[in-house]
Amino acid sequence: MAEEPKPSQLGIEDAIHLLQTFRGADLTRTIYQIEESLRGVSADSYSAVLTTSGAKAEVLGAAGLIKQLAGQINVVIHALGILLCLPHILRPGEVIEYVSLGAGNTGRAFDLETTLRVAEFKFIHWQGGPESARHFSIFKDFYAMAESKTKKERYLYVLGTEHREKFFNSGSALSSVLNRSATLRKKFNDKFGDRYRTVRDYYLPRKGLVVIQDVTPFVPQLVAVAVEVAEAEEQ
Repeated sequence: MAEEPKPSQLGIEDAIHLLQTFRGADLTRTIYQIEESLRGVSADSYSAVLTTSGAKAEVLGAAGLIKQLAGQINVVIHALGILLCLPHILRPGEVIEYVSLGAGNTGRAFDLETTLRVAEFKFIHWQGGPESARHFSIFKDFYAMAESKTKKERYLYVLGTEHREKFFNSGSALSSVLNRSATLRKKFNDKFGDRYRTVRDYYLPRKGLVVIQDVTPFVPQLVAVAVEVAEAEEQ
């Protein structure tokens, strides 16, 4: 099987052309059209829709090459990452109800909801050590799914699980994690008061509610183009 092109093998002009083709005249409209085209799609028919959308690993590689040159590149990486993960995630007969490919969830509860699951995707590459922004970002998504009223399966798709598991099982003070968002801090405190002191205290009783799964085997290119935590996501 031929290897997928690496970002370094692309010239800048070729990379820009690939991205412009995927982006179209308006990225927001392109994302919306792809989201609409995926509504009601099953695992059996997904490949055809994926081909039509133009989501290819080569485009993801191009995004990594020029991520510093385009203000919307993180949105492209997030969208492509989800689109390229879906054929590995969806089960036979599973139908997409909605997918949110842009920045934030644009009024939707999660990045993905199907007939079987809800899911969030976090394409962030952790190095370990003090990473408060990443800690908050991953905790926020876990909290949203753990406290959801849904009866569906809940998945948090990430790049590698070692640092995430270490964080969730740590004695890090919840007050420190929640300090990055006054809104989430108030919501959490209103619901639980001072019942939980550490991340581990909150996580362990809910560990079985959310499956944290590594998507690196599905789309290895994501490791090279891992999206940094956007300031907007931290609010």
